[in-house]
Amino acid sequence: MTSAPREEPEPSHALTVLGAGVMGVGITVLALGHGLPVHLVDLDRERLDRARERIDGELRLAALMAALPEGTPTGTLVTGTSLKAAAGATAVIEAVTENARTKTEVLAEVSALVRPGTPLVTNTSSIPVDELAGALERPEELVGTHFMNPPYLIGTAEVIRGSRTGESTLAAAVALLGALRRKAVVVRDAPGFVTSRILHPMINDAARVVQAGTATAEDVDALMQGCLGHPTGPLRTADLIGIDNLVDSLTVLHERTGDDGCRPSELLRRLVREGRLGRKSGRGFYDYT
Repeated sequence: MTSAPREEPEPSHALTVLGAGVMGVGITVLALGHGLPVHLVDLDRERLDRARERIDGELRLAALMAALPEGTPTGTLVTGTSLKAAAGATAVIEAVTENARTKTEVLAEVSALVRPGTPLVTNTSSIPVDELAGALERPEELVGTHFMNPPYLIGTAEVIRGSRTGESTLAAAVALLGALRRKAVVVRDAPGFVTSRILHPMINDAARVVQAGTATAEDVDALMQGCLGHPTGPLRTADLIGIDNLVDSLTVLHERTGDDGCRPSELLRRLVREGRLGRKSGRGFYDYT
């Protein structure tokens, strides 16, 4: 007697990730490596094509570093340029540029496409969730997460509950992070939340120290590592974040808190003008070419 072929169970999550930049790629790698299917959406087809290559490379790297569960088949990746892909998702993670207007427009459009009850997750480093939720028909479906870069190596994620985030949305976001083997730490909504509100002004101060000629970037990082236990140093961290992303985040913090310590330093702005954005461009405070 021939037995019927064994059917694999359908995955309980089907993600749409919006934005094929550094964080969109990193989140996609994390999800694929845990067996979740992902539809990655970006309006730029060339960026999507480059993203596929980066995703393949980062999946191999993550596997070599034992950062993904062994024996889990890689999830299926589909890419496209239409937001309509989000219609069938069980959750949507928005990872577009750190600009409130851009995020609001994308989230509002996606909110009109998804089934009611679908959690919308904004991966923002500094913009208050409630500020973005105001443009949605169902603001209770929006929750914030702040994945650190690269997401497949950092085991904890900040989860931001806006004042209008519903209980079911929060629970769904925490469950999704659990499926990705990430520890969720839930915090209240505020500009920069916890991690960016502390880390980004510190990086800004480190850049000011270099700008003043007090020490080189290498010396600043060596002292922060050797004396204060920072794992990489603030300026290597800036290169990993992306200096343009860091300037955007600091600008949001400065505008919404009035804290002059969050005003992006001239050195950070100059590096952005010169195209020295960190690892993703090959040069930042350090040379990666």
